[in-house]
Amino acid sequence: MFLCDDSSIEFTPQAGIGAPVWRGHVPSGEELKTFAAAVHLAGGRLAAIWGSDERQRGGGPSAGLRAGFRLHCVFGLESGHAWVSLDLPADEPVYPDLSGIFPAANRMQRATRDMVGIATSGGDQRPWLRHGAWPADWYPLRHDAVHEAGMGVGFQNFPSNYDFVQVGGEGAHEIPVGPIHAGIIEPGHFRFSVVGERVLRLEQRLGYQHKGVEKLLIGADIGRGARLVGRVSGDSTCAYAWAYATAVEAACRTEVPPRALLLRTLMLERERVANHLGDLGALGNDAAFAFGLTQFMRLKEDWLRLNQQLFGHRFMMDRIVPGGVATDIEAPALSAIVEQCAAIGATVKQLRTLYDEHPGLQDRFATTGAIDAALARELSLTGMAARATGILLDGRAHRQGYTPPPPYAALGVRPVTDERGDVAARVAVRFGEIFESLRLLREIAVGMASGETCAEVTPVAGAGGLGVIEAWRGEVLVGVQFDADGRLARVHPHDPSWQIWPALEHAVMKDIVPDFPLINKSFNLSYSGVDL
Repeated sequence: MFLCDDSSIEFTPQAGIGAPVWRGHVPSGEELKTFAAAVHLAGGRLAAIWGSDERQRGGGPSAGLRAGFRLHCVFGLESGHAWVSLDLPADEPVYPDLSGIFPAANRMQRATRDMVGIATSGGDQRPWLRHGAWPADWYPLRHDAVHEAGMGVGFQNFPSNYDFVQVGGEGAHEIPVGPIHAGIIEPGHFRFSVVGERVLRLEQRLGYQHKGVEKLLIGADIGRGARLVGRVSGDSTCAYAWAYATAVEAACRTEVPPRALLLRTLMLERERVANHLGDLGALGNDAAFAFGLTQFMRLKEDWLRLNQQLFGHRFMMDRIVPGGVATDIEAPALSAIVEQCAAIGATVKQLRTLYDEHPGLQDRFATTGAIDAALARELSLTGMAARATGILLDGRAHRQGYTPPPPYAALGVRPVTDERGDVAARVAVRFGEIFESLRLLREIAVGMASGETCAEVTPVAGAGGLGVIEAWRGEVLVGVQFDADGRLARVHPHDPSWQIWPALEHAVMKDIVPDFPLINKSFNLSYSGVDL
């Protein structure tokens, strides 16, 4: 195979036209750990972990193993992604802790235990998504987990005492922040250990946005699945919808029309620009430069209004569907996109000069919230956060041994990187990515292919697929499995924030508490995307 030719794992390439994916089974937990170590040694990353209840499906292909549970791990490699599954017995679904190899596994493993009851034999055993809202031995994603209104007797909500790591020493004290914040933002708890204003340690406690998305997806049809997945994290609805569609199309062996792929790309790149515009304004505001906020929010509003005009929705929700897209645009709309790209690009160029030459902003941005490439690789970062440390990783762009999926393969995406790793670097990458996306939008609009915009998708009983899309924040991944009736048996949407939230804990160390909002906004991570 592309990584371990001497491994006992047999990998099969996934069908379809998405990013390269290979799928395989490991015979044992130790084999999984060995494979994970080989991925780490080869410079790979952990992309996702989730679990599924296979007791009603007769188990997996592993010979002689009773029907039980299945652990799914996706690893990012230079040439694509390896989706590795491990069958576990029904009576004792336990596997080796992978967090010693990939620290990003910690929270994913804990969430998998909370939701499915698949546990590690070691490592961090604290709950993650379960905040005492259900008993420790009740697992909502098991087929026999009964949920009734009010949860019934024995399901009272007993708030759990979370075991935060304590920092001692003379002058050290804690500052608890959240989970409810003084603004219209999602809930999350941040426990700062400080001396004076200097941050010694930050520990996060998330999960307050848990809403049972994965449970709602079980038994849904393809259309309902698309609507639900597209709402996992509202600022990345196009990315999630495309990743889900790719997974379904791979499972169902569906060929997507070229025009539909180009329209998807138009929407995804417009989503990327909208988020960067908003965040650049917010970063200016967090550094006491309100003019930047007003100007960028004005540009973002114009951008979203054109989305509404062209696609019927400001955020283009429900426009990317399995098989293609649910809407088409004509030549005048494509001309409007080209004109807007030119106007927005000229204004953003002026604002970038203003940001770069503003001493107050640069004083706040430079050297603040820094992480380096070694840490980014250790934490399996992707997207803007990784590229701001100098890592050349972009699922839309060619690299040695990797060819991006269409239509990006023909567009020649030029990834934007910056080696500084601080707030200033993340600001610079955002500016650069806006200009690159504007170039892509103009090129697509001018050269739009003609033809159909959607193909029919017929569910294939028992089939599965994986979709990976380079969203504005990083790598969005969706795994899909169909049941015997052609309905969704298991869907796992995975946000890049899973890996980047722990990086924020490192980024604030040695900075001061007032810098935290600025550092936090420079990443702008999703709570909803990881709380599911």
